[in-house]
Amino acid sequence: MSHKIVFLDRETLDADLRKPNFPHDYTEYAQTSPADVVERLKGATIAITNKVPLREEALKQLPDLKLIAVAATGTDVIDKVYTTANGITVSNIRNYAYNTLPEHVIALIFALRRNLVNYVDSVRRGRWQEANQFCYFDYPIYDIAGSTLGIIGYGALGKSIATRAEALGMKLLINDVVPGPGIVDIPTILREADVVTLNLPLTPQTKNLIGAKELASMKKTSIIINTARGGIVDEQALADALRNGVIAGAGFDVLTVEPPKQGNILLDPTIPNLIVTPHVAWASKEAMQVLADQLIDNVDAFVAGAPRNIVTA
Repeated sequence: MSHKIVFLDRETLDADLRKPNFPHDYTEYAQTSPADVVERLKGATIAITNKVPLREEALKQLPDLKLIAVAATGTDVIDKVYTTANGITVSNIRNYAYNTLPEHVIALIFALRRNLVNYVDSVRRGRWQEANQFCYFDYPIYDIAGSTLGIIGYGALGKSIATRAEALGMKLLINDVVPGPGIVDIPTILREADVVTLNLPLTPQTKNLIGAKELASMKKTSIIINTARGGIVDEQALADALRNGVIAGAGFDVLTVEPPKQGNILLDPTIPNLIVTPHVAWASKEAMQVLADQLIDNVDAFVAGAPRNIVTA
């Protein structure tokens, strides 16, 4: 049997993609709008998507589809209730960002705890030339060593962040859905941590997990990092908290809608001590190649009759 493979958003993956190990016809598109999904997947047995949604309305018009290979870990773009009920296998990518995302988290922690952005901007504005001594202390600087990191979501990435944090001399507080030794509740983390990092999926249970009440329970000197999914933190509440000095800073790599074509409150440059990066924490060259290789491994395994990295509803 020859398979028809369609990659709906190849532009989202900056890596070499090897050919699958079986007879196939391959088509790729740089990007695909939701309106073009059905037309482009007609006759396809294997769909590859990173961020193009595949919902019931489209899937029920694609009777030949057997596998959706998601080129990412998150599968919230897939209607998994429909795929599970209708025999469509969904696979995802796992444990590929074990260096790149934790390094991004650590970079944000350093930038915010040491107020790097504010100091760089102030030098560019000429503040140093105006100083009366060799340096100035316009923005508070806090050590990483000895501070407490709260990790909410202690999977592979959370553990990798923890290893790096401990090497820097940070103390750890950990929360996870899986019970285990040393696990503490989220209110304890928010109350006691100097840095909070979110590393959990966006689900109905985690949507707006961190809102105004939760932010108000944090230390005024604390910072929050979100490299997981937009929507886990209430964006309006975060903007208000930063403007009002409720917390000291935030580093976000994700927003509720990406790309933010209609704008987003967190893109307001007047919000103090906020660093926003364009969902690139995962995207080191090395990590993307690992992802690309695992993606084809998933496709090959499915066709060989031994599907792997399966995701169900």
